[in-house]
This record gives sequence, structure tokens and C-alpha cells, in this order.
Amino acid sequence: MTADLKHSPVHDRHVVLRAKMADFGGWEMPIEYPGGGVIAEHAAVRERVGIFDVSHLGKGSVRGPGAVAFLNTCLSNDLARIDAGQAQYTMCCDETGGVVDDLIAYLHGPDDVFLVPNAANTAEVMRRIAAAAPPALDVQNLHTAYGVLAVQGPRSSDLLRDLDLPTELDYMAFTSASWRGHDVIVCRTGYTGEFGFELLPPAGAAPELWDALIAAAAAYDGLPCGLGARDTLRTEMGYPLHGHELSLRITPVQARAGWAVGWSKPAFWGRAALLQEKEAGPARLLRGIKAQDRAIPRAGMTILAADGHPIGIVTSGTFSPTLRTGIGLALLASSVAVGDQVSVDVRGRAATMDVVSPPFVAATPK
Repeated sequence: MTADLKHSPVHDRHVVLRAKMADFGGWEMPIEYPGGGVIAEHAAVRERVGIFDVSHLGKGSVRGPGAVAFLNTCLSNDLARIDAGQAQYTMCCDETGGVVDDLIAYLHGPDDVFLVPNAANTAEVMRRIAAAAPPALDVQNLHTAYGVLAVQGPRSSDLLRDLDLPTELDYMAFTSASWRGHDVIVCRTGYTGEFGFELLPPAGAAPELWDALIAAAAAYDGLPCGLGARDTLRTEMGYPLHGHELSLRITPVQARAGWAVGWSKPAFWGRAALLQEKEAGPARLLRGIKAQDRAIPRAGMTILAADGHPIGIVTSGTFSPTLRTGIGLALLASSVAVGDQVSVDVRGRAATMDVVSPPFVAATPK
């Protein structure tokens, strides 16, 4: 690892656990742990509970008179759809409709919004917001001020109750709690498709909370989980990852994420371009693909029609631990429909795959 990689506040815990580490958005983060790796960690989340360190995720705040009204002219989704104490998935787009980043906005009140962008894009998102904000607003990049620990799986509530943390929250709701003298934001969010929570302690309290979560998880045969399992879990759900299914060249319309756009809002970044693309119809759309044999699609692989001409590209691909087969997300020509068969060039071999509509596995009721 290069010396300039950033470290999570619980980095030393991953080293002690002998986690396999890798660069993720400029942060040295755990990919998997010994004793089963991605497959075992994936199963723990689907069946019991898993603990993730996702402290590489960004954190920022916009505070001051009219903070919500201002952000609603910037971000794609409509903050008027939610109330204080609720969170919303949204996107920061540029004038072309491309996605600078997707993020979660946590609404404390009309004058206070907390933002969680992706690691590599935090500085750019907060820069754009700060550049557009009126002088009365205080825009802060708080990337290293908090840790983010995700507790995911059907036993998540049991584990949090063991730590005297609140669990009675609706999906995409959050609250503040006191834990051993520390203020912790408890959110009913996650990116695995399972019932779960994300906890945001101050960075200095993150190691103590991690230790408590890992100790309590043992009663439920829970595991620490790396970003490898997080990727297989989110791919099974068809959730987009910025840089793969969303980017400056991949719009929300193409990614079938129009549900996260407030189309009736009079203004937001990229509105004109996105409306034009929506009305004209995109040239390509995000679909799921599922292998018919043992082939595994991988990001960047070319997808071919029956006559051999290219019709798309794999954006994310993996072996599904739940389905025991290869699955992927792909940008395909809009003429390709669910139920069609395509050919994926897997290292020079043509692998037949079915075009499907994600999720690949049933989502847990929220």
C-alpha cells in the first residue's frame, strides 16, 4: 500500500484481525478477513449479522437559514418528500446530467442537513455545494470527523439492543443516541438489501464501538465483514456503485434511477439535460445479466448480440454466493429487453447470459 492512503479510525483493528487490505477510493480498507473470506461474510449478513467498517464514506454538513431549500436546487431528489429525522438517497449531477456522486442526505431540520457521499467524491461534492451556497450557509467537509460502522443482517436489532442502542426506526430514518458518553447517529440504512443500521460515532469513539459490536456479534455467530462482501451483497440487489453504474458519463436515466430524481422540481443541477434524455429515451439502459453456465461476468467485459456486434458493457459482475452462479449489471442498448439472451466475451470465450431485472435475490422487507 502507498503511504498516502487514508486510514479509518479503526484501521488497527483490521490489522490485528489480519484482514486483506486494498485501496478503496483513496482509503486502505478491509476487503475480507481470514476464516472464510467473502463467501462466509456474505452468508453471515444474509442469515445472521455482519459488521462493516465503512468509515471511508464521506461526511459533510450544510447549515444555516434555508439550507434545505438551497440543497433542493442542487441535488436530484426532492427533499420536500421527507421530514426531519429521515434520510434520502439522491444524486449530485453536473450540467450534462452525468453523476458527480450519489449520496445520502440526512434531514435534521430546514436549516441543517448532513450528507454522506462516497469516499473518492466527497471533496468534489462539497466543493460544488460550497461554491454555489449563499454566504449565510456554513458548508463543511467533515470526512474524518466521524466513523461509519454498518450492522447488517436479520439479527441486527438484537445486536444493537445488547448495546442499549435504539432500534425502533423506520427504514431511512435516523436518530441521535448516547452510548458510553458518546453521541452516536443511528440510521436505519445500509447497502446490502438486508435489515440493518449504520452507526456514525465521532472518530475517536469508533474503535470502542467497533470492539463492542464485534464482541456482541459473537452471540449471533456474526462476523466482521469487508468491502468484498459488501460488493457481492449490493450486486445481488442491483444497487449501483459510483464509477460503475453511475458516473459523469452514466446518467440517472440510463441507470434506471429516475425514482431518485424530483422531476417536478423547478431547478436542480442537470435538470434540463436529464429531462431531454428522459423525453427522447436513452440510448442505453442498466439491466441485470445472469450466466447460464459457470462463467462470471466482470466489469469492462463486452456484451454482444447474436450476430456478434457489440450492444453493451458489463459495469459490475461477480459470483453470487446466494445463487451460486455468475451475475452482473450491464449497460445495454435500449432495444435489449428483459428475457433476451446475450453473449458476454469472457476472456475470449462467448458466454450466454440471460437479461433479467434486478434484484437477483428477494429484498428483505423494510
